[in-house]
Amino acid sequence: MNIVIVGAGLAGAKAVEELREQGYDGDVTLIGAELHTPYERPPLSKGLLLGTEEPDKPFVHEASWYSHHGVELLTGDPVTGIDLDRGSVSVGDRRIGYDRLLLATGAQPRRLPMADESGLPVSYLRTLEDSLALKERLSGRLLVIGAGWIGLEVASAVRNAGGEVTVVELADLPLATVLGKEIGASFAELHREHGVDLRLGTSVDSIDGSTVRLSDGHEVTPDLVLVGIGAGPDDGLAASAGLPTDNGVLVDARLRAEDPHVFAAGDVANHDHPSLGRIRVEHWDNAIQQGKHAARAMLGDDAEYDRQPYFFTDQYDLGMEYVGHVGRDGYDDVVIRGDLTGSRVFSALWIKGGRVVAGMHANDWDAIDHVRAVVGTDATDRVRDPSVPLADLTA
Repeated sequence: MNIVIVGAGLAGAKAVEELREQGYDGDVTLIGAELHTPYERPPLSKGLLLGTEEPDKPFVHEASWYSHHGVELLTGDPVTGIDLDRGSVSVGDRRIGYDRLLLATGAQPRRLPMADESGLPVSYLRTLEDSLALKERLSGRLLVIGAGWIGLEVASAVRNAGGEVTVVELADLPLATVLGKEIGASFAELHREHGVDLRLGTSVDSIDGSTVRLSDGHEVTPDLVLVGIGAGPDDGLAASAGLPTDNGVLVDARLRAEDPHVFAAGDVANHDHPSLGRIRVEHWDNAIQQGKHAARAMLGDDAEYDRQPYFFTDQYDLGMEYVGHVGRDGYDDVVIRGDLTGSRVFSALWIKGGRVVAGMHANDWDAIDHVRAVVGTDATDRVRDPSVPLADLTA
């Protein structure tokens, strides 16, 4: 059997690793559009950007690992087409056949044409080169458009480097769609305490030369504009091949696409989760775990991928871990244990329909196992009582 993996990122690298660990000794071809060997993306807005990690830290394996494990690694030459009938992919003038195909093409930043066409220096943070170039500009004046995870982590890095930063966010609070208004307000206060000019309920109205006018009438003259308004799945290749896509490649609970020989994992996979329904997750842990699961599925494992989403962030002296998923319908209640505004050592559990659908902790590094254990359980009176310690809920 010949396995081809399109997308040499974290999901693709972990799939290759799992194939070999499962004892598969057949042909494996890993194809990536970037020149680099596979690397992780969280350091791009965290340790690498802050200067606490070296540029070689994000790489999943040394370059020699792939040849030592019999993996044909093709980088810098993207796949241009998939022929589902023939079971092959096209790379340049080469056609590579497959028995199983894994799509791990990731996501691409959403563009902001107004910024791109303005003549100002504009950055999007997605690649290693993006991060290294941005690192050189952190001590200047930055305008960050979008107060999502990327925008706020970059703002933290700017302030750490002594730069000035204005963050513009259309919503009334940062991260509110994920964390709700209570925790979103805490993050807003955190950034303002560290000197970020955080302008909520605001957008970019116009750009004239070096001056950016905001919808609240404020004007900014940044050295660099960082656009962080989200990302979309890189599913064009799959769609062109005739695979069903809708905000990603549609896959079943096993991560298998409509074509039974094709699978998808990571940012590009719109997954039919057994308990959460259709969901596409753009986080580090999901790329790792779905990459491994897809590898086992391609080898015949029928298990469903039922892991709860997990992500983390580091901003200033706040570290956070989150498990679960608050859907589009939101939540009924949130139970907060701890201090949101002083020490910022706290946990939160989100409840919907009598169940705990998500949980997080901030600066409480013994809490994550308890959070993970509570998510998905019934929201009992003890769960709803903030005077009951989180650890006691799982005792």
